[in-house]
Amino acid sequence: MAGTAIITEANSYLARRNFLHLPWLIYKGDTNWVPPLLVQVKASLDTRRNPFYRRSRIKLFTAEKDGRTAGRIAAIVNGPHNEFHGDKAGFFGFFECIDDPAVADALLAAAKNWLASQGMNTLRGPANPSTNHDCGLLVDGFSMPPQVMMPFNPQYYPRLLEACGLRKAKDLYAYKLTPETFSPQLRGLADRLAKRASLEVRPIDMKNFRREADLIREIYNKGWERNWGFVPVDDAEFDHLAKEMKQILEPSLVLIGFAAGRPAGFSVTLPNINEPLKTINGRLLPFGLFKLMAGMKKIKSGRNLLMGVIPECRKMGLDVLMYKCTVDASARLGYTWGELSWILEDNIDMRRVLEKMGASVYKTYRLYECPIHSA
Repeated sequence: MAGTAIITEANSYLARRNFLHLPWLIYKGDTNWVPPLLVQVKASLDTRRNPFYRRSRIKLFTAEKDGRTAGRIAAIVNGPHNEFHGDKAGFFGFFECIDDPAVADALLAAAKNWLASQGMNTLRGPANPSTNHDCGLLVDGFSMPPQVMMPFNPQYYPRLLEACGLRKAKDLYAYKLTPETFSPQLRGLADRLAKRASLEVRPIDMKNFRREADLIREIYNKGWERNWGFVPVDDAEFDHLAKEMKQILEPSLVLIGFAAGRPAGFSVTLPNINEPLKTINGRLLPFGLFKLMAGMKKIKSGRNLLMGVIPECRKMGLDVLMYKCTVDASARLGYTWGELSWILEDNIDMRRVLEKMGASVYKTYRLYECPIHSA
């Protein structure tokens, strides 16, 4: 605990390099940590090429203590969020820190000071860089590695943030499901629903990927509009996210649902690329790409990261039908289990469906917040 934390903006090449590489120090020896692809992290912070930053701003900070990098944080003004919700929330993300409350407090103070200068009155996070990307702090369920596009952190992080005055804003649940635990009763219901002429589920047509992606975006923006923290995704950002997912998606696990011939829902499950990513230590070159390609053929789990139905077509059973089709397709691929995440703690309707299916909560993530007081 000796020494004082020195906070600097990560503007120089060396500072940004320290920002990017800090997790390898924080998670050294943690067998459940999955090293991120450095090229992907760089892309998520690239304010020139990432369309998220066309209407948003970000400032990166690092903390140094006793001559070593001891922490990092990003302060983010999410323009579309504040426009859609009519508030002045500032976000923090990409948070990493040694087990030192003074360092954490200095990092959060730097983020709050910059966000206050941008007119924000609330600090919320972590979001990397938004709720349309990976977000939340793991507070329960540390015994297993994270699934694809889900965060991971040391067990002491919640204590650090709470010591700095942050409090729970919302919990996000990750459910676990296996083909064996999928409810026979709901399977029978799904089979009966499939016979109704008004409901249909089909896999994505990869030959018309752009058309299908536009269809999914339209359903997404309609189906999630009332969800806490939701922000509509514009064309450019959605295309950016879709291109990233296209590289790893399995067509049989990306489903579009129809009611009376009308597009009404969709479900996206990704192969858990974190399984092979653990073996390449964040680098594709020189040999990581070959390891990744070989490992993709051995994946045994997947994550259902998006599933929704437009409001007027809910309670028709389309969600159950899509889940059943996903479980069956996963079994054919040799998957032994899957994660369904994240689910808002107060999304009671969806939680009830998942629990009736036989899924159970196995990880809990938390978004924190606190007021920002102007100097």
